[in-house]
Amino acid sequence: MRILFISDNFPPEINAPANRTYEHCKEWVKLGAEVTVITCAPNFPKGKVFYGYKNKWRSEEIIDGIRVIRVWSYITANEGMLRRILDYISFGISSFLQGLFIKSDIVIGTSPQFFSAMSAWQISLFTRRPWVMEVRDLWPESIIAVGAMKNKRIISFLEWIEMMMYRSANKIIVVTDTFKVKLSERGVKADKISVFKNGVDLGKYWPQPKSEKLISKYSLQGKFILAYIGTHGMAHGLDFILEQARLIHDELKNVHFLFIGDGANKENLVKKAENYRLENVTFLESVPKKEVLEYLNLMDIALVNLKKSDTFLTVIPSKIFEAAAVEKPILLGLEGETKGIIQKYGAGICFEPENAIQFRESVKAMYNKRENLSEYKRGCKKLAIDFERKKIAKSMLESLKEVG
Repeated sequence: MRILFISDNFPPEINAPANRTYEHCKEWVKLGAEVTVITCAPNFPKGKVFYGYKNKWRSEEIIDGIRVIRVWSYITANEGMLRRILDYISFGISSFLQGLFIKSDIVIGTSPQFFSAMSAWQISLFTRRPWVMEVRDLWPESIIAVGAMKNKRIISFLEWIEMMMYRSANKIIVVTDTFKVKLSERGVKADKISVFKNGVDLGKYWPQPKSEKLISKYSLQGKFILAYIGTHGMAHGLDFILEQARLIHDELKNVHFLFIGDGANKENLVKKAENYRLENVTFLESVPKKEVLEYLNLMDIALVNLKKSDTFLTVIPSKIFEAAAVEKPILLGLEGETKGIIQKYGAGICFEPENAIQFRESVKAMYNKRENLSEYKRGCKKLAIDFERKKIAKSMLESLKEVG
């Protein structure tokens, strides 16, 4: 089977969409598929092309058996709506033009970003090949939820395009059960929607002792570390976490908050922490992929948080699976389907998003049990095994074969 996959994120970028696409494609190659990924020059999230790469019209490489074609796009940092839209549209056009000449049996476009899926849709129309729309987030609904778009005419137009793609796709793959329900309620046929949730590659993530080198480097000796690892964006509610860190400081002096990553809101967060003179907060840049495991194992508790919005009841952040794989209890500021997973496996404690009292009580509860978190760790281990990426990728390939 020959698969053409359109995704604007791909390794060496290390965000959730890059990891999901790469890990699935890698497994499909092992299972005998020929996979071509069209992506752009790696630049997320700072909008700077990674060392060793150039933003060229076209370049090609092989990564773990995956044919990777990189195309030109307008590159900008992950901030500023107009520039990001130009980034998205330029990649959509470039990937469409290159995709027309790739021989394949099926085309997949992942959304968001929106224009990657549009590119796959148009390639399908022009080449008369079946196409699959992978929906990792309900866009534009998700950007409306964080106030990033308010123009009703533009929103209506994007929602019309969105429904056009849902109807035209031969299959829709979503990452949560709730996504399937919501799309079905909007008139999309349920029998063409398949759910393949995010997961984790247990060959890459496993528990190991904390790195004494990192503890020394960042002066974390004796600290109980709550770490947020990922994009510092508008949706993630990290301003709320900083406010709580300020209030917790005097009462729980050994609790330390570690923020690792980049994003549109990071500069504001760093300034706020400086203004508050927070001694219990450390910000670090994104770390190379080969070092991620060390930093995951550095934390005592994995902090997963989103702003309070009904839109986010439908999402399952991929970082819960990586935390579970290294057996780090999860402190979850999110309701809906994700909360159900954490509670089902007993993998951590959940608090209502932006509820200051519940958050501080949850932190205290975990800190007081710091010498005996084994119950949560056992739950994490079970969760990671059930959401092992290889099993998910294999099932997804079987589903794609029904289309292609």
